[in-house]
Amino acid sequence: MQYKNGKEILPAELLKELQKYIQGELVYIPTLDTERKGWGENNGTRESIKKRNAEIYRFYKEGFTVYELVSKYNLSEDSIRKIICKLNKDMNRHSFEGEVAVI
Repeated sequence: MQYKNGKEILPAELLKELQKYIQGELVYIPTLDTERKGWGENNGTRESIKKRNAEIYRFYKEGFTVYELVSKYNLSEDSIRKIICKLNKDMNRHSFEGEVAVI
């Protein structure tokens, strides 16, 4: 985020109107909701956590214990179990997509 001088970027009428409410202080003007990105999308955090979680799940499926994963990733046992549960559910859901039940 970068500081901008209102005198340089705002129309004079709008600047006068804003000065009725605030003068000589910094004001944050958020982006429009339609233009806002989700948490971690700008800096790649979301993607790196997604990769880490997939790696945790893969190691678990290869035989690593929850306790080994806790030690390896410095996460709580509860966090590791949540990651495994969520990815297991996602994998099961994707494996059944497109299949038709035969009665």
